[in-house]
Amino acid sequence: MLDEVVRFTCPPVLETMLTESEIHDIFSLINQWEDPASPSSGSQGSSNHAVYSIEERKLRRMHSNRESARRSRCRKKRHLENITRESNRLRIENRELKNRLSLTMHHHLHLSLQNEKLRSESIALMAKLSDLYEILGTMIPH
Repeated sequence: MLDEVVRFTCPPVLETMLTESEIHDIFSLINQWEDPASPSSGSQGSSNHAVYSIEERKLRRMHSNRESARRSRCRKKRHLENITRESNRLRIENRELKNRLSLTMHHHLHLSLQNEKLRSESIALMAKLSDLYEILGTMIPH
């Protein structure tokens, strides 16, 4: 009874990462490994399967690498688009700030000129007032 070979059958494919044919291949490999009397279990059959599985792994790895590279390119593209948008936004904001600064400097210059004119007028008026006090002082007896 212990020498009895147990055969695995392929269960229905639920939600796995493997396709139905891949699962079937795995079960057939298990059955061949368990059954030494199987005609394909000789050295020729197992070496063909070993080469096939190595090639299969290489193909899967190549496919996985290509998908990873594609996702990486997509991430890089999105990142570049975000940076470009941010750069454009900052360029516009910088232009607006420069315009505001220019306008503020223009107002400052205008107010500085007005202030200088008012100071000059104030000095002239103070001089006239001083002259008037002198005239008034000579007219009034002490």
